[in-house]
Amino acid sequence: MALKHLAAVLAAAMLMVFPVSGSASAETFRIVGFGDSLMAGYGLGPGEGFTDRLQAALQGKGHDVEVANAGVSGDTTSGGLARIDWSVPDGTDLVILELGANDMLRGVQPEVTRQNLDAMLQRLEKRGIPVLLAGMMAAPNLGADYGDAFNSIFPDLAKQYDATLYPFFLDGVAGDRKLVLEDGMHPNSAGISRMVDGVMPFVERLILDRPSAS
Repeated sequence: MALKHLAAVLAAAMLMVFPVSGSASAETFRIVGFGDSLMAGYGLGPGEGFTDRLQAALQGKGHDVEVANAGVSGDTTSGGLARIDWSVPDGTDLVILELGANDMLRGVQPEVTRQNLDAMLQRLEKRGIPVLLAGMMAAPNLGADYGDAFNSIFPDLAKQYDATLYPFFLDGVAGDRKLVLEDGMHPNSAGISRMVDGVMPFVERLILDRPSAS
């Protein structure tokens, strides 16, 4: 799919979720889940992906929220940097930034991943959009040096940009065959439930910490 066409498709999807005017309340807390296949809902049915399930869980607890899915399967931090400006619309109250797993699987040097995530966080900071940074962990077979360099990216950048860190997006899911698809990597429906349960307290704190409208 050409980049311009992909941009048009995602922009239209964001308008459907975050309308400029109309039914959405001015108080609605708008979240964008920005990431790769883990965010996009790879291998799952409609309504079963992370963003849909997170929205349902938050609304079930009485929060007036909308969670948009800006996940692209196979995306890397380089791809994310190229699309973050038009994938995150004005009026967004929180971005859940989840990228880096595909960099690691492709053996991208950690300093490149760090630079790309740094640039994305800088752009969101300039727009005044808070970030929940979802961490990743390197596969052990890549070696200790790679693992140390990669794993340190997320806490370092969260501290630098005063972002909220969720240390490992697949916490409690990775390595558990009951919680992943047959490929052994992507979460199944039960795995998504576990991920939502883990992330929920972090998101709720950010919702409650939103400054009141003047």
